[in-house]
Amino acid sequence: MGQNFLVSGDALHAVLDAADLHPGDRVLEVGPGVGTLTAALVQLVGCVVALELDPQLVEIVRAELAGAPNLAVVQGDALTVDHPPLVAEHCGEGPYKVVANLPYYITSHVLRRLLETEPRPTSIAVMVQAEVAERVVAEPPNMSLLAVSVQYYAEPRASARVPAEAFVPRPEVDSAVLSMTVHPAPLFPEHTAQRYFSIVSAGFGQKRKTLSNSLSSNLKLPKATVVEALLAAHVDPRARAQTLTLDEWAEVCRTLPES
Repeated sequence: MGQNFLVSGDALHAVLDAADLHPGDRVLEVGPGVGTLTAALVQLVGCVVALELDPQLVEIVRAELAGAPNLAVVQGDALTVDHPPLVAEHCGEGPYKVVANLPYYITSHVLRRLLETEPRPTSIAVMVQAEVAERVVAEPPNMSLLAVSVQYYAEPRASARVPAEAFVPRPEVDSAVLSMTVHPAPLFPEHTAQRYFSIVSAGFGQKRKTLSNSLSSNLKLPKATVVEALLAAHVDPRARAQTLTLDEWAEVCRTLPES
């Protein structure tokens, strides 16, 4: 199912170091594979829920770690399962962390779902494609919709770069450890996430166009109205979406009328 299993001890320790785990922690692991990371987690924290889509791998991890009383291996899809109730069911109510070697093809979708579902984890430490990690931690003028989506909810950091030979089967690209400290409260409480991202998504919808053209086209607003709103937000109407900071997007939310 597109998974690349971690076989490097150095890479494993890099993920665990980034996760900053403590004995009382509750941890959700997405895509445990054959249980390499899982085996380390159950030695370090109070409770682990390993969520795996492949039923054959579920049975392998259950068999390999049958003696771990603090582990629940659950068959399910990380893109559809409600993570907080799942962790609460097996580990009790309370804050939780996410630690995972994410399958490449679902990385951005899983990150969005983890960050958009309340209550959010307090932190996330994952192995991802190096290119994805670079996109997530990007700053203007190299922002992307993924970068804004993650940074709206959390402070991301890319740490150890992991070579392709650390996995079996070997992927075509290198990976990196990406850790996120989730914001305890919304960055812009004056705007709903729906409002914020409807505007950000519209801005990135035609990223080769100027911001005024892209927002006008995608939000069905007169260009003159959009230009006026951008100027009021102290944003150049000729700018591109990838050049804006999160604070600038919030200002655009404030000045732009509802479409």
